[in-house]
Amino acid sequence: MAQRRIWGQAIEAQLDLVLSDRPGITVGVYWPFQAEFDPRPLVARLIAQGFAAALPVVVDKKGPLEYRLWRPGDPLVDGVWGIPIPERRETVVPQAVLAPLVGFDRQCYRLGYGGGYFDRTLAALQPRPWAIGVGFELSRLDTIDPQSFDIPMDLIVTEAGLLHR
Repeated sequence: MAQRRIWGQAIEAQLDLVLSDRPGITVGVYWPFQAEFDPRPLVARLIAQGFAAALPVVVDKKGPLEYRLWRPGDPLVDGVWGIPIPERRETVVPQAVLAPLVGFDRQCYRLGYGGGYFDRTLAALQPRPWAIGVGFELSRLDTIDPQSFDIPMDLIVTEAGLLHR
């Protein structure tokens, strides 16, 4: 647990640096699930700096995610798999999206939990947001053997640094 906290702090520092080039944008974040990096402390700091945050919501299990504006303290309800989502449906198209990584490769393709939501969302959102995969270096693979529908991240952020596509 202590090691994960150290890794998490390193990831937060990298994300602070990366996002500082785009002040005031809306960032699609995610509620941590299982052992994913927890972006919630980062979100509070970003909002204090003038950014907006939005959480993804599954509205159609075969469609893209919908992003709803969210601030810490806003009312949440249970979404798919019991993951909290904003109760208020104030939808936005974020300029940047953080996507959690279960695995990733050197071409910046990512593995999630297999639903394909982030790929469908990146394919559907206009304009396409800057896609940032976030996870731990131990999840790096030689290849995820991407399929035709997989969309690479523009950037991968881990505790070890940045990987650009």
